Amino acid sequence: MTATIIVGGQWGDEGKGKIVDYLASQADCVVRYQGGNNAGHTVVVHGREHKMHLVPSGIFYGKLSIIGNGVVLDPAVLTREMDYLGSQQISLEPLRISECAHVIFPYHIRQDILEEEQKGSSRIGTTRLGIGPAYQDKSARVGIRVIDVLDGEGFPAVLRRNLDLKNSLLRRVYGDPGFSDGDYRDILERYQAFARRLAPFVTDTAVLIHDAVTQGRNVLFEGAQGTLLDLDHGTYPYVTSSHPIAGGACIGAGVGPTLINRVVAVVKCYTTRVGDGPFPTELKGETAEFIREAGHEYGTTTGRPRRVGWLDLVVVGVTRRTSGASYLALTRLDTLSGLETVKICVAYRHEGRRLDVFPHSLKVLAACEPVYEEFPGWEDIGPGVSQWTDLPAAAQGYVKAVEELSGIPVAMVSVGRERVETIQLASVF
Repeated sequence: MTATIIVGGQWGDEGKGKIVDYLASQADCVVRYQGGNNAGHTVVVHGREHKMHLVPSGIFYGKLSIIGNGVVLDPAVLTREMDYLGSQQISLEPLRISECAHVIFPYHIRQDILEEEQKGSSRIGTTRLGIGPAYQDKSARVGIRVIDVLDGEGFPAVLRRNLDLKNSLLRRVYGDPGFSDGDYRDILERYQAFARRLAPFVTDTAVLIHDAVTQGRNVLFEGAQGTLLDLDHGTYPYVTSSHPIAGGACIGAGVGPTLINRVVAVVKCYTTRVGDGPFPTELKGETAEFIREAGHEYGTTTGRPRRVGWLDLVVVGVTRRTSGASYLALTRLDTLSGLETVKICVAYRHEGRRLDVFPHSLKVLAACEPVYEEFPGWEDIGPGVSQWTDLPAAAQGYVKAVEELSGIPVAMVSVGRERVETIQLASVF
């Protein structure tokens, strides 16, 4: 019995998609446990690039692929992904969708846009896809779950109730015209059509996951975003609306913590961030542009250029504590190839005082200066590298330094976009 959680060890965009894709061949079941289509992952399978937002990448290998109850689900996005997979001759038979996952509606998207616009310079930097408002409704106990949309008799009344509630909010707070009776009928018809399409895949996924783990199958849990975007433990309020940390897998998949064996934190060999908020190791100028272009650092979902900085182990320390990381999976080592020197942030300095623990005050964080250790760079890492001994000595030294300074053993090193360009140093199953 092996249940392994994959978490993002930074602000998201760490390359979790490739790591999950690589490990999917060793798993029997892959579970997405939180977030929505605000997070995307790019995987390369048999030389072909696929960009997914909701369906776990285990689907490409015929593995049981579960969208858990902790996900907020836009059925328009999901059905487009299903259509895409069908066009690629990828079987949808292994797909399962939690009947308890909450559903995103057009009013969530409109609310998201209006809230961001009203905040002006204080905006969070959301993807404006309705994720936050859907989680708001879930917490306020007025959300609509997949099982509710499948309720042919009850769904029309629930949708009518929610549209009335949202119209009151949109009109009184934001001055928006809201949704008309014609809009209601259109939404009802579209979501009833979604229900018919998704019904064959909907089930109590918590039971499936529990049975898979207790029957000794390898189960891989994947989250969206990263630790520093966690609602409780991240750089609040510049966070997401759910829990990307390992504990979020237990809630978002419905599995007990005693059934989890390992946690793998995926950490990029540098740091990136999308959206606003303090970023102590952020780089500007030529080095930032070099890393951004070499690493193709543009959002999968939004296309926005990501902010770029040196690797920050103070940030990784939050992941070590909150998720109990067993291993690190280092990604994008190849991106740093060609730099004369590379740096790792090992602490912050604030008003003359050294900080080894990440501060939760954004005011303090914004005033922090990184304390760096510097290492020699290395020349280009050639394509197809999959052995540790094929890495340049300086690149090996960098990986060992990350391991020693973070206190977390490195299990995997990614040195390219292809699956084969992965060096596995320890088993995570």
